[in-house]
Amino acid sequence: MVFESFSTAAAVVLGVTFVLAFIMGAVANKTNFCTMGAVSDWVNMGDLGRMRSWILAIAVAMLGVVVLESMGLVNADGAFPPYRSGQFAWVEHLLGGLMFGIGMTYASGCGNKTLVRVGGGNIKSIMVLLIIAVIAYFMVNPIPGSSNTLYSLLFYSWTNPLAVNLGSGQDLGSLVASGEGAVTARLIIGGILGLALLFWVFKSADFRSTRDNIIGGLVIGAVVVGAWFITSSVQVGDEMEQYELRTYVQEWDFLADDPEGRPAEAMPWSSQSFTFINPMGQSLRYVASGFDNAVLYFGVIALFGVIVGSLFWALVSKSFRIEWFASFRDFVNHFIGAILMGFGGVLAMGCTIGQGITGISTLALGGFLTFIAIVLGAALTMKVQYYKMVYEDEATFLKALITGLVDLKLLPSSMRKLEAI
Repeated sequence: MVFESFSTAAAVVLGVTFVLAFIMGAVANKTNFCTMGAVSDWVNMGDLGRMRSWILAIAVAMLGVVVLESMGLVNADGAFPPYRSGQFAWVEHLLGGLMFGIGMTYASGCGNKTLVRVGGGNIKSIMVLLIIAVIAYFMVNPIPGSSNTLYSLLFYSWTNPLAVNLGSGQDLGSLVASGEGAVTARLIIGGILGLALLFWVFKSADFRSTRDNIIGGLVIGAVVVGAWFITSSVQVGDEMEQYELRTYVQEWDFLADDPEGRPAEAMPWSSQSFTFINPMGQSLRYVASGFDNAVLYFGVIALFGVIVGSLFWALVSKSFRIEWFASFRDFVNHFIGAILMGFGGVLAMGCTIGQGITGISTLALGGFLTFIAIVLGAALTMKVQYYKMVYEDEATFLKALITGLVDLKLLPSSMRKLEAI
């Protein structure tokens, strides 16, 4: 899709983004699509229904991206954030994923669920959103009175040297082929993985009978693909030359007639899909700027759209409820959880949606590692909470942690410190 002016092209991208995000918010609310809930159901009840829904979304997104990319309709190589970067920052993905998994357990939901809960009337989630926004903003922007960001102060000096250079890219296609061969390799690898995931998801008769879980997985996966498509396909130009939106902004002085309407940065106009932690920081910047359109990006609109979509469904279904903290401990838990999600989500370059679905759809190693780390962090936190609740003083943190690792079959049963319940 080629438009003569940047403003028209940008309006189309942001408009379609809002529609897709609205659908995501409404469907996530309606079907109770929740990645933390998926882990909780599995850990606490052995129910894989919502986990299969999450995996279904991953499979749909993966298949959609590799097919459209092979047709030249999606460009995930130059994505924002750079999922396929040749620098594989495994420590950041692992640590960030663990922090995010722990945080979302304390804060009652991931980034997407926080937005859905805000739309449903949950005031607790507004606090979580604001805390994440502040941390996410200062993780990538200088702290007032300093040239340092939170990331440069706390992480860069020791995590960056541990990154592994994988050459042209960290996605599975680039690791087994190069150049045009990488596109074919992604189609083959992504096709096999996606179909295998679909087989695992639908082999469960129970899952096949749960309409909401199926709808949730299909729609969330589809809107992720839709966002990849719209941000990759819209261009500015004429019959002679066309430019991607990011390129047009970078070359604004040469291509545009005047400086009016120029975005503050070019990278946020790259091809991309849904992720919610960094966009919370972007949204804080947008509000603080006095709603300056120069910093109105995909992520800001995506965040707003999910909230409005969730609000719409809450009003239609008459499920809108104002909810506040049940106790001071509940407040502290959400406060700590929000801090961990803010740091972890930016460090891992995404959340349960941003890496767990969008990142994995690009076949990037970082997406897979972050997904595993988030699930592990959340599952262990739930195990520790459960054993400490049942055994009280007898269950020290270390005993509960070791027993949780045994339950998850990550340690031998001989190391169990507390009796299974």
